[in-house]
Amino acid sequence: MTPVAPYRSRLRLGLLLALPAAAHAAEGVSPQGVAQLAPVIVTSTQRAQPLFEAPASVGIIEGDALRDGRMQVNLSESLGAIPGVLAQNRENYAQDLQLSIRGFGSRSTFGVRGIRLYVDGIPATMPDGQGQTSNIDLSSAERVEVLRGPFSALYGNSSGGVIQVFTESGEGPPRIVSSFTAGSDGQRRYGLKAGGATGAGPGALDYMVSLNRYSTDGYRDHGSARKNLGNAKLGVALGEDSKLTVILNSGHVRAQDPQGLQYDELMDAPRSAAPNALLFDTRKTVKQTQGGLVYERRIGADNALRLTAYYGQRKTEQFQAIPVATQRPPSHSGGVIDLERNYGGLDARWTSTLQLAGRPLTLIGGVAYDVLREDRQGYENFVDAGGAQQLGVKGQLRRDETNDLWNIDPYAQASWAFTDRWTLDLGLRYSTVSFRSDDHYVQEGNRDDSGSLRYRKALPMAALRYQATEDLSLYATVGRGFETPTFNELSYRSDGLAGLNTA
Repeated sequence: MTPVAPYRSRLRLGLLLALPAAAHAAEGVSPQGVAQLAPVIVTSTQRAQPLFEAPASVGIIEGDALRDGRMQVNLSESLGAIPGVLAQNRENYAQDLQLSIRGFGSRSTFGVRGIRLYVDGIPATMPDGQGQTSNIDLSSAERVEVLRGPFSALYGNSSGGVIQVFTESGEGPPRIVSSFTAGSDGQRRYGLKAGGATGAGPGALDYMVSLNRYSTDGYRDHGSARKNLGNAKLGVALGEDSKLTVILNSGHVRAQDPQGLQYDELMDAPRSAAPNALLFDTRKTVKQTQGGLVYERRIGADNALRLTAYYGQRKTEQFQAIPVATQRPPSHSGGVIDLERNYGGLDARWTSTLQLAGRPLTLIGGVAYDVLREDRQGYENFVDAGGAQQLGVKGQLRRDETNDLWNIDPYAQASWAFTDRWTLDLGLRYSTVSFRSDDHYVQEGNRDDSGSLRYRKALPMAALRYQATEDLSLYATVGRGFETPTFNELSYRSDGLAGLNTA
């Protein structure tokens, strides 16, 4: 079946102001002795351009701002400075941050959805729109870019906004930096970072390696967490006009889950855990490792090729506090989630700088392909042995399925400065997202929940920018974005019938 995915059209009017010294000047000193700052360059609009000239709402947080006086553990520490962004740390590492951009993503009860996440060009959002932030290393981040508004429609499924994290590139002679931060409730973070470069020209190397360990006892009982994270970036100049970048990161999170409290419980003991959290020893373990390659090549003066490939594995085990009686019906999937995801993808992009009617024209064309295979099992969170019942342990199998996802998205974009003051941007992405689930646990009272769905949607975007003065830029943008259901939403039906939840 091919249902039409929901979509939203959005119109955005914008105004940008810039100080004359920072708008277009190169770094240096003016004849009057006033320091001239280099322009801030952004890439979230799919091409590198000064922030002042981008016809979109783009916010930037530099690496120093991410680290100075901060724990360097969660994006929520810094993203609150970006207008339109709500970043809430749930203070529960068995869940993820809640991120929303202009309302998109606010309905997510766990993880991140409605927003596209990227780390060094590698998606941290799966093809179904579900994303997570556990592999983001703030201690080695060069900057974070946040794209808001209709321009984000060019990123496909679940693009109510885009957050991109870029790792520092190694520079200069080898250097090692250690860090330590501490806070209340037993918070500790130990960090070690090494970087450098061998020079310039063909064969030159630059590297950045970062290792971090974070631990906390938690503000509440049964709320401790441990997180180990490693991130590495290696750049190799293959020639005068080409470069290969290798990106690797790995994370391991173990967290207890104190769960939510009723109002009276909160008033009486705000640091306490929910009774069932202690009874079932609710907890979560996540192990993730991924790597990617980015190949960039200039072809002549007017063309550029960029190829990205990545692969990763993520394994999650979570013990929930679902009562035993609730799990007794044959159709229930149990109180323990055992989930393994293998994912990967490719992105090929061509950029040309041309002339149209004697005016600068930039054309971008490409295609993105992402794939995910998910092996999901569910188990009872108890064991009956000799008349005694042990809670908070992995019991009998109650769910076993293989889920396959893929998307393929060709896209095109054009930017034409048709006068000295006016610029027109147009873009189109055609997104196809395919779901397939194979249920291997079919028994009496538990029907076959296998099924497949496919969504298709054309996602247009247009922007018109007018530079009124050297320090004043006005723009209007309009775009259409869409969200498919996540596999988690498709997997559960409230009517007890077989198959995927198409509602």
